[in-house]
Order: sequence, then C-alpha cells, then structure tokens
Amino acid sequence: MKRRSFIAALSTLPAAALAARQSAVRTTEHRAAIGAGGQIKPPALKRGDLVGLFNPSGFADDALIQRATLNLETLGLRVMQAAHLRASRGNTAGTIGQRLTDLHALFAHREVRALWAARGGSGTAQILPFIDYSLIARNPKIVIGYSDITSLLLALYAKTGLITFHGPVASSGFTPFTVSHLEATLIEGRAMHMMSTAEEHAKRATDEPNFVQRVLNSGSAEGTLLGGNLSVLASLVGTPYLPDTRNALLFLEEISEAPYRIDRMLTQLAQHGLLDRARAAMLGVFVKCEPAPGEESLVLSQALADQFAARPIPSAYGLSFGHVASQWVLPIGIRARFNADARTLTLLESAVS
Repeated sequence: MKRRSFIAALSTLPAAALAARQSAVRTTEHRAAIGAGGQIKPPALKRGDLVGLFNPSGFADDALIQRATLNLETLGLRVMQAAHLRASRGNTAGTIGQRLTDLHALFAHREVRALWAARGGSGTAQILPFIDYSLIARNPKIVIGYSDITSLLLALYAKTGLITFHGPVASSGFTPFTVSHLEATLIEGRAMHMMSTAEEHAKRATDEPNFVQRVLNSGSAEGTLLGGNLSVLASLVGTPYLPDTRNALLFLEEISEAPYRIDRMLTQLAQHGLLDRARAAMLGVFVKCEPAPGEESLVLSQALADQFAARPIPSAYGLSFGHVASQWVLPIGIRARFNADARTLTLLESAVS
C-alpha cells in the first residue's frame, strides 16, 4: 500500500482503535497471565441468547442480511445487527474504522454472547493490527465464520488464546447436517463429538469429482485444530497473527484457485516449516479449483498428492467443510483426533465453557 493511501486509511479509525495498536505490550502481558499456550473457552450459547451479526469482510446487501438474520433466528437466537453492517467501501464492508468499531462494540456489549460473520469476501486482515486484543481476552465470546474470516479467527486465537470457530457464515445454507454440528459444538459443548462425511457430499461424489474423498496418506493422529482458507492462511505467514502450528491437525479449504496457485501456496507453507510441524492434514472440498478445459496444467488431485502423499502424516481430501452448504464446525485451538482412513474427526474436549 502506498504511504499516502495507508495514512488515509488510518484517518478513518476512531481514536480508541488507534490507541489499540499501541496495546501490544499490554496484550502480551495478558497472554502470559493465562499461561504459555493457554486457551480461553467462550461460554456456550443458549436458545434466546443475543448474537451480534457483523461483517469484517465483503459488502453485504439487504437480501444477504435478511437471509443471515433468518438463519440465526431459526436456531432460536436473537440477532443484533452491528451498527455498520450495511456500510460499503469498494468491495469491503466499510472502512477499517467502521468494521473495527463494530467488532469492539460487540465484544464490549454485555448481552451479546457471540459474533457471527454475515459473509466472507476479502479485507478482514486489514483490521488485525488495530484490534484491542486485551478487550477480547477480557470478554470471551464465540466468533464464527470461514473463508476470509480465517484471518480473524487465527489472529484472535494467536493473540489471546480464545477458541474460535471455523463454520458457516450466517448467510450460508444451514442444512440439517450443518445445524446438527452447530448445536453439538456451540450449544451442547459436546466432548468426544465425532464428525464424518455429509451424506449429501457422498451422493454428489458420483457426478462431481471435487466431492470424491481420497486418502493421501493412511493413519490417525491427535493434535490441536488449526487452519482455514488456504490462501488466507498462507498470507499470514511471517505476520504475528499466525498461531504456533506445532502438533497441529491442519485443516485447509479453498475456492476458485487454479492447481498451480494451490501448489504455490502449499509450497510456501512447506518451506515455512508449517507442514513438517503438523500432525495431520485435513483437506475439505476444494470448489472450482480445476484448470480450464484444454489448459496444460496439473489437476487438483496431483497438486495435493505432490504435497501430502509422501509426507509422513495422515492426510485425506474431501472432508465436509469449505465452500459447501453442509459443514463441520471446527473449533480452532481444541484437541482432536483425525482418522484419515475413516475420514472422521473427533473433538476430544468441549470447545465452550
């Protein structure tokens, strides 16, 4: 970003947000107080709880907001729309300052029990340097979304130890499969919760190659769930917002990226050492990630096999998460067990308090 544009962007921030950027030392002190590698579990949701609908990423129109609100109300939740939910600035949901103000206001609100992203898109990473992480650590709440929201989920966990949730954005298609995992994870707080392939995905695999499950390397492993959208996660390499990936059960999903770009991003993760530090690799359904017809290119299965088949960790493709309607809910920071041969994931502890 050019210096002039960067300064202009900063000028849109409220004074409190600018002060938050200087709070790194206080945040570090708080992090140490909860213990190295410590975690903060947010309180479980209950029917009738108030949920904040917010949008740190792409612009949302009225139809999307209406669909998102109805989805959350169908779960028995009350919805409070963030003040700048309808803001827009180019492709993003308003200025950095507007999106940051909404995030802080919802964490500070005494009645709001969860923050649910309305949609993905792009731009979430812009707000990361300005977040008041000590505010988040003092007011732990459920934060859920996926795709571009990956950067916020990982940053909150890295900076505060807060367990965050890779799951459907509020405007997603809430299938019965998805709802069952939302209830098990966010409301019931079920430990030893096993997740397997959505029946819908098994049926679609007959005609749609990207839904075909493949074991890249057999075996099972236990570790800490970490991951999200591949391109967003790769963009966090070298920043303070990527958590410690040692002993991770690494989960990745992607949409609309050519195989050569997927290979390039995985190569970046490998050269960073991230893949060697992981205990397992869990790959969701990659959507629209095949080369154009007639293009001289690797296909997706080759790009993934090149990175994972010979690596000595359990790995499998086609798991039920990503840009699909039927999704697992994956708590970032929770210990879990992955069985590549059965393509199952079992949470070994509750993700909520």
